[in-house]
Amino acid sequence: MAMETELHNQQTRAARKVTLIGLVVNVINAGVKMFVGFWANSYALIADGIHSASDMLSDVLVLVASHYGRRQPDKDHPYGHDRYETLATLILGALLIAVAGALVWDSLMRLLTPRELVTPGAIALVVALASIVSKEWIYHYTMRIARQINSRLLEGNAWHHRTDSLSSIVVFVAIGGALLGISWLDQLAAVFVALMVARIGFTLIWESLKELVDTALPQDEVNAIRAAVLTIPGVRDVHDLRSRRMANRTLLDIHLQVDPHISVSEGHEVGAWVARLLRNQYDHISDVTFHIDPECDEHVDVTEDNRRLPLRPDAVAQLDQRWQGEPLFEQPHHTVLHYLDQTIDVDLFYAATDVSSENLAQLQAILTARAGDLPWLRQVKVWVGQP
Repeated sequence: MAMETELHNQQTRAARKVTLIGLVVNVINAGVKMFVGFWANSYALIADGIHSASDMLSDVLVLVASHYGRRQPDKDHPYGHDRYETLATLILGALLIAVAGALVWDSLMRLLTPRELVTPGAIALVVALASIVSKEWIYHYTMRIARQINSRLLEGNAWHHRTDSLSSIVVFVAIGGALLGISWLDQLAAVFVALMVARIGFTLIWESLKELVDTALPQDEVNAIRAAVLTIPGVRDVHDLRSRRMANRTLLDIHLQVDPHISVSEGHEVGAWVARLLRNQYDHISDVTFHIDPECDEHVDVTEDNRRLPLRPDAVAQLDQRWQGEPLFEQPHHTVLHYLDQTIDVDLFYAATDVSSENLAQLQAILTARAGDLPWLRQVKVWVGQP
């Protein structure tokens, strides 16, 4: 647990560091672009500066979401706060689509009113080139950290940096084209880039929505998880394997069928081995809830009223009522109940000093006959020795 906490803290620090660096880059880019844009008479560079300012807002959004989304579980949020990151990714995707729409609208308006285009100064070309280099660097840096810590929020922010780089390429082409007299080239390129930006935004929104409605892992990964579980000794079968994502984490619910006659503690240990295997083999699996089944109940609702069997106090009371007065039964014994196939098997364990082996068959036949009217009883077995 201490190692997991330390890893979580390291990932949080890495996410915060790369986002703060991106914020600084965006602040510098936005200020320089707008200042030089006004001074060099470049409307495209001013618009690109506004785009960089929108990246600043997305960086602030990522910082806030990372701070709250990576907090440890608490009383009100026992599964953690990862969905804050999912919600922020959803907003970020919407922001990308809005930016793309603004770029398309502005480009189309300028194509329809070409007289608004003016020739910028050559220094604007240098600023656009510097913006491309800086935004490409922060894109690759952010994407590398996002993949290391498996954060879709950081990945979305990386793509937001890439959109600023692409828009700066458009501005670079626009300024170069304007200087060469081809004023319409930048508008056509801007529409193409905007469609790319919109596609990224729709992808982020779609992935976030799938997570918010608890979409399962891909089927091939589920099959691989099932195969891994079946390698654990004691697991007879796997069913009702359910998965859901929470930001960079996966939560699993799984039913494990084991030998129905093993002890509760052995069954639990088998489940613990399964949980450890999955968490070690898959970095994104953080929580495994396992249910130990003595038989396959994959297509059965065990909570239905017509499937209720008497619990131990009631079952033992009914057996005592029917076996009262039987001398051999009155000897000290231990009762084990096995709930299988909508019936109960009863095992009675006697000390070797209390019941002789030749009396076992006689006692078993007597007890079975006297409790034969119980609809839930399948069989009675008598044993010598402790279970």
